[in-house]
Amino acid sequence: MNAIDVVLPCLDEAAALPSVLAAMPAGYRPIVVDNGSDDGSPEVAAAHGAVVVAEPRRGYGAAVHRGLEAAGSEVVCVLDADGSLDPAVLPEFVERLRDGQADLVAGRRVPTSASAWPWHARAGNAVIAGLLRRRGLPVHDIAPIRVARRADLLALGVADRGFGYPLELLLRAAEAGWRVAEVPVDYRPRATGTTSKVSGSVLGTVRAVRDMAGVLR
Repeated sequence: MNAIDVVLPCLDEAAALPSVLAAMPAGYRPIVVDNGSDDGSPEVAAAHGAVVVAEPRRGYGAAVHRGLEAAGSEVVCVLDADGSLDPAVLPEFVERLRDGQADLVAGRRVPTSASAWPWHARAGNAVIAGLLRRRGLPVHDIAPIRVARRADLLALGVADRGFGYPLELLLRAAEAGWRVAEVPVDYRPRATGTTSKVSGSVLGTVRAVRDMAGVLR
């Protein structure tokens, strides 16, 4: 069976990458998309067996889209590179997709500790997920880890290149009639012991919610 590509958008994750890449299941090929790191992340990723591609335009969506372009497998996974999510769950996601249970299999985060997911980040996520449910999409999270067919993802035409990318993906998936399945996943503190660069601070959460609110508008 051909390897399944795993897109890992990356910005300054040199400390986390070794453990993340070591946990990758057999048959899964990590593609680390460097989004302008200053800490040697590309070199660390390459030294631990990952394919490394560069995306100079800053933004989560820009990095994910570049990874999808670089991927070659029929089914593609997307996962953060910070160690907060365990790559070992990916085979279950892929099995659900291939069994025809869904067109998009997404994770629903279950924090393993209070520090893993600060209150302001949980609150912002709950607001966005609630708005999605009002639009008929039965989700409780914004797909922090997801699996779908590469061609289908690209055909959705997601345009956001910032933090609004996951939300736009879900909205477009709903418009396209996709079946979305959520799977609970442990959400851990980042491998470095620090909080997320995006949602680890109130300012980061505000920026993310701002981008997502723009998508909803």
